[in-house]
Amino acid sequence: MRKKVMRVYRTKYHLLGTILVIVVPFLFLLYFSRVSNIDTGVLFENLVLSVGRIIVAYIISAVLAWVLAVFFYRGKRADYALPVFDILQSFPTSATLPLAALIWGKTNSTVIFFLVLTMIWPILFSLISALKLVKHEWEESVEIGGITGWRYIKSFLIPVSFPALVTGSIIGIGEGWEALVATEIIIGIQSGLGHFFEQFATNTTLTALGVLGFLLLIFSVNKIIWLPLLERSHKMLEE
Repeated sequence: MRKKVMRVYRTKYHLLGTILVIVVPFLFLLYFSRVSNIDTGVLFENLVLSVGRIIVAYIISAVLAWVLAVFFYRGKRADYALPVFDILQSFPTSATLPLAALIWGKTNSTVIFFLVLTMIWPILFSLISALKLVKHEWEESVEIGGITGWRYIKSFLIPVSFPALVTGSIIGIGEGWEALVATEIIIGIQSGLGHFFEQFATNTTLTALGVLGFLLLIFSVNKIIWLPLLERSHKMLEE
């Protein structure tokens, strides 16, 4: 029996479309630097710094949210923890920004801390909802099979929580992109996309082109990373 191989690129047009999604933001970056007379290296450095901040914040958010969801999604622990999580989610995140700036100043730590507070809640509640809806028969099968420890995490918890992790991540990072630029501007950090937008706030044309480039970047990330992961996560459950 021949093993079924999953084809990533179904047609040559699919492959071409993927290449364009990857290349277009970089071409736009070069065009934008020419039009605005900004050094390409400086522009690219600001972009990398901002993307790096959101990646670090997302990793912290995803790991922390998954651990909290696994420990507090059911039982007596959930009865006490979930109302607390709900209160913390409702608390205005922006109120913590002055305190973070006071502690860490105009640094990456302040930006990352605020991004974590922004992104963690959609991921956490998406995971908790998914784990609460796990079929009772699946849990019984795991108990009967005596699956514990790392095998339990790898064979049960990760597959059943992965779709919710991806869905929550898409929402969380969407909010993170919005918070990223605003936070960089508010705390006055001298690097990143927020610093760029603040420098050219009075130039409508450059600001509009900057926003367009930002949207292209977000679209490319969603198309290349999150949509394939979402499709793969549903296949994991089917398997």
